[in-house]
Amino acid sequence: MHLHKYEKIWLTFGLGSLALFLIIIGFAAFWKGTHPMSHIETIDPQNVEAHESFKPENLGLREVADGKYTVNIVASAFNYDFGTDADGKPVKKIRVPKGSTVLFQITTKDVVHGFQVAGTNVNMMVEPGHVSRLETVMKNAGEFTVVCNEYCGIGHHQMFATVEVFE
Repeated sequence: MHLHKYEKIWLTFGLGSLALFLIIIGFAAFWKGTHPMSHIETIDPQNVEAHESFKPENLGLREVADGKYTVNIVASAFNYDFGTDADGKPVKKIRVPKGSTVLFQITTKDVVHGFQVAGTNVNMMVEPGHVSRLETVMKNAGEFTVVCNEYCGIGHHQMFATVEVFE
């Protein structure tokens, strides 16, 4: 079988690209330890309050150790539930010190939502029946908007909050 010169070039380019991509994936998986998430905790989406983290009194920001915080959130129809303040009003802004480690734990009761703290590396998909977790260090001071980056219905644009990182 005779291959044209240009066919050989494209065949070599394609096989070389495939080999390069496999080497990169192998390097990431075996040397760097990058793996897909597994053993994700499941939860009954109709009864999220049964889970200790998502009871109404445990929602919002909690300091668990010196410089370590946990934020428990329940997402539902166009709202992030961070709990209530001392006056019984919904919390829409949390404040953490710069350099602190924050574990975001979030679940949803209804449909798929997104959870992104714009300007940081916090970006998760929130699915009914699963608990999404992401731990990060808040390195930069400022106010960061929390947005839903997965279309969840007609009131999607009203789903926001604020994370303030202070010095």
